[in-house]
Amino acid sequence: MTQRLVTVFGGSGFLGRYVVQKLAQDGHRVRVAVRNPNEALFLKPLGEVGQVQTVQANIRNEASVRRAVDGADGVVNLVGILFQSGKQKFNAVQAVGAACVATAATDAGVKSLVHLSAIGADQNARSKYARSKGAGEEAVRAAFPGAVVLRPSVMFGTEDNFFNRFAMLSKISWVLPLIGGNTRFQPVFVEDVAAAVVAALEGGDHITGQTFELGGPKVYTLRQMMELMMEVTTVKRLLIPVPFWFARMKAFFLQMLPNPLLTVDQVRLLENDTIVGEGARGLADLGITPTPAEIVLPTYLARFRPLGQFAENIKA
Repeated sequence: MTQRLVTVFGGSGFLGRYVVQKLAQDGHRVRVAVRNPNEALFLKPLGEVGQVQTVQANIRNEASVRRAVDGADGVVNLVGILFQSGKQKFNAVQAVGAACVATAATDAGVKSLVHLSAIGADQNARSKYARSKGAGEEAVRAAFPGAVVLRPSVMFGTEDNFFNRFAMLSKISWVLPLIGGNTRFQPVFVEDVAAAVVAALEGGDHITGQTFELGGPKVYTLRQMMELMMEVTTVKRLLIPVPFWFARMKAFFLQMLPNPLLTVDQVRLLENDTIVGEGARGLADLGITPTPAEIVLPTYLARFRPLGQFAENIKA
């Protein structure tokens, strides 16, 4: 891919930092569009001096979005939220905001657009999150027909909010809740997803305008994922199945917290599998070999071992 200017919305997030790094490594100039540029300054050392720039933009503000894409050759939209808070509503961010980015990209003459969605995105879904993701995909397609849509399963990596959260919980509790223990996931390494974003920007007839579902090499139930986490951390905890109806009841109150541990909408998401659909295009079609979770998890979960990260990996 020849050097060009790429605007990345949401570049300071979990996935965004890896996308910015890979783009910089490929020699591209990266414009990171975030709500608070000062909180994204840690991205600057990922490139050469002046290669990575931060600018203020909010995808709920059309004028700021247009400024952020002006002069860009490629645009990546990674913005998404896991729960609603204040003006950050699912529809405003993941549907209307996505449409704003795609429309601005078209008007600015941007050559390629990559939009991050999620497996399970569907305008008819019960979950508000999944509905807004589905509406966002439709809006992006309408405004920028050649956009590439990426739908990852749950992502894992050093800063993830899944394995880290449950590993931390296991340090303070002998019991771990298992909501919908038979729900299936296909966890995908965050760096593989970042590589997919960069590959999608390159375009080509077999990529432009396509949708790719991104999953790792193995499908796990939620119970199996928790057991894998405990094997790596050498911690043994009791997994207690929690019926969906009871989880929804508890989530009704937990979602009132400023940073909720669980919301009713998240419980609805857990009622459906998050795996790559049969016949769907995936990482292999982008030239990427998925990385097994068993290889990566010990590199960042070992710190949760009772005897320290350098202790032998034996079950406690």
